[in-house]
Amino acid sequence: MKKIIQSAILVCCFNLIAMAQNHNAFPVQTTVRNGIIEGNYDTKTGVQKYFGIPYAQPPVGELRWKAPQALGNWEGVKETKRFGPRAVQAPVFGDMNFRSDGISEDCLYLNVWTPADRNTTGLPVLVYFYGGGYVAGDGSEPRYDGESMAQKGIVAVTVNYRLGMFGFYAHPELSAEAPYKASGNYGLLDQQAALQWVHDNIAAFGGDPDKVTIAGESAGSISVSVQMASPLSRDLIAGAIGESGAAIKPTLPPVSLAEAEQIGLDFAKNAGYPSLKELRALSTREVYEIYQESRRFGFPMVIDNYLLPKTLPEIFAAGEQAQVPLLLGWNSAEIPGMAFMQGQPYEEEAFVAKVKEAYPEEHAKVLKLYPHGSKKEIEYSATALASDRFIAYSTWKWFDLHRKNSEAPVYRYLYSKLRPPLVDQTRTSALAGGTVERDPNAPEMPKPIGAPHACEIEYCMGNLHLVDDYAWTKEDYKVSQMMQNYFANFIKTGNPNGAGLVEWADAKAQDSTPPVMIIDTECKVEKATNDGRYEFLDKDYGNQ
Repeated sequence: MKKIIQSAILVCCFNLIAMAQNHNAFPVQTTVRNGIIEGNYDTKTGVQKYFGIPYAQPPVGELRWKAPQALGNWEGVKETKRFGPRAVQAPVFGDMNFRSDGISEDCLYLNVWTPADRNTTGLPVLVYFYGGGYVAGDGSEPRYDGESMAQKGIVAVTVNYRLGMFGFYAHPELSAEAPYKASGNYGLLDQQAALQWVHDNIAAFGGDPDKVTIAGESAGSISVSVQMASPLSRDLIAGAIGESGAAIKPTLPPVSLAEAEQIGLDFAKNAGYPSLKELRALSTREVYEIYQESRRFGFPMVIDNYLLPKTLPEIFAAGEQAQVPLLLGWNSAEIPGMAFMQGQPYEEEAFVAKVKEAYPEEHAKVLKLYPHGSKKEIEYSATALASDRFIAYSTWKWFDLHRKNSEAPVYRYLYSKLRPPLVDQTRTSALAGGTVERDPNAPEMPKPIGAPHACEIEYCMGNLHLVDDYAWTKEDYKVSQMMQNYFANFIKTGNPNGAGLVEWADAKAQDSTPPVMIIDTECKVEKATNDGRYEFLDKDYGNQ
């Protein structure tokens, strides 16, 4: 009896939560190509919300490790009022906050927020890909919520795609059975299928299929760079926004199909399941556990001669990418300097030793590019070097390639706003942009000297009010308003400029010191003065 009462209480609680979430809403329906869906019309915000819309067949059973398959039609009305399940993943980044309906291999769902009334047509569209290193993430995270963008006259879409072993595993037998004779890249192919779905269906939500801007942060930004480069996607987009990351060495670059297949073959043999038939027969739990036991951090994307025929530098240098406006940038302190110093103090002797260790032949040049005259200067230089090697350089290379091999405008930013203090001092900021419980035995983290990785997402999407970890101030809301307006203008017109904003000039191919929009409490445009760092790294990584 006690268990029955507890269950009844839980049901009542869930119903009360659902009522609280929908007390300003009434049901609305629209027809997409596969049938009728029903979402909610929020009368308080004027936004219609459709969550958990399937865009491909569930990739389960024989469809595990296959490119996404076209969805069949359904009878009646499909309710789309709850976020669909997120892709199978471990809690790699404990600071991610999900609203999704559990975890499943059946995860190919997207979410739509639209301000359209019954007669609206031609609205610009934003399709946002989440970050998480291709091993974690979900389109339900509050910081990606599309309602604020919808209130600016944009149809906003977030997309779930396969991750980890389920999304990027390659194997010779998988390549043999595929019609395009390659394997891996399933998560990226999911994104492409979602873009095709948007092209085919977004008019039902008042959107214009010819005004689709794709955007993302970290792995989401890397995804944007890939979809720009892919012959499967480049004709489906009208603009692109990249926040920290491109699929260019050293940031999760693609490997050859032969290398990816060998990685997959070795993994399967070590796990004791050398054949594809044995792998497909495993349950979700078994695949998850053998992957976790391997201690791998995902699997690499692949040059498969299908989604991705060449490396990104080769594709962009040939002008074969989507010839669309691009807005991109990175944060001023993507990763702490201690990532480079590896426990050594911010002292000249230690910094010089670390630089010599990393660049034995070129250390003198690196030390000139990253000055080290004082302890504070060393902290800034170590942070810059760690950030450049982690993700800033690859983003710069994407910027440099597109501005030199396209007539479309390219806009570059540096996000520099320091976050306010945490509301709960028993927690600490983490890499994916959220917070985790503070370890009392962990060494005290240094005070931030810039904007860390992923911290700009809730600002540019207008979602500070949905993220309660930080004690937001009027200054934070001011920065969010400016950054979101730049992004919204770009999504609408391919140009971020608009009334009340500091003029943001695009970068020309011949600029040796291209303009950079510094996004901070007061936005300002400066000429780039440190691109010599990226030109050096360009040679060092061999991406020229």
